[in-house]
Amino acid sequence: MKNLLSFKFENKDKETVAIVPCLDGVGLDQLVADFERAAGYTDPAGGYGGLVPSCFRFGPLSSYFLGMEEPVSGDEPGKIYVLSCECGEVGCWPLITHVRLHQDKVIWDGFSQPHRPRRNYASFGPFEFERKQYEQAIEDLVRCHGAD
Repeated sequence: MKNLLSFKFENKDKETVAIVPCLDGVGLDQLVADFERAAGYTDPAGGYGGLVPSCFRFGPLSSYFLGMEEPVSGDEPGKIYVLSCECGEVGCWPLITHVRLHQDKVIWDGFSQPHRPRRNYASFGPFEFERKQYEQAIEDLVRCHGAD
């Protein structure tokens, strides 16, 4: 069964909006927090929050979420931030995934927390989306967010 991608918006303040990816209606921030708790990752750390386009140059969101912008980590294409720190800064406490595009599906796998390289996220995901639904969710995001 494929996952469904959607996005929710959270107001950080009057002018700042964070974008939180949702999988099957549940915020990715909640899903990864539950995973980390169950895995015993209780060392002092930040909390996750949505991506804040006004604080980081992601490039056009329509290509960013397809993994078509510069990778955020390493040289392998397709690596993107999917969450930032609860403060809104991706350099503070991000969650990274690898976007893999296929003809009829999109896969998110290879999750990592760069500030805790010993953490193993191999059993978090992979998340698989029907490509048309995934691209429609991104189009809806761009239309609702008002910028690409």
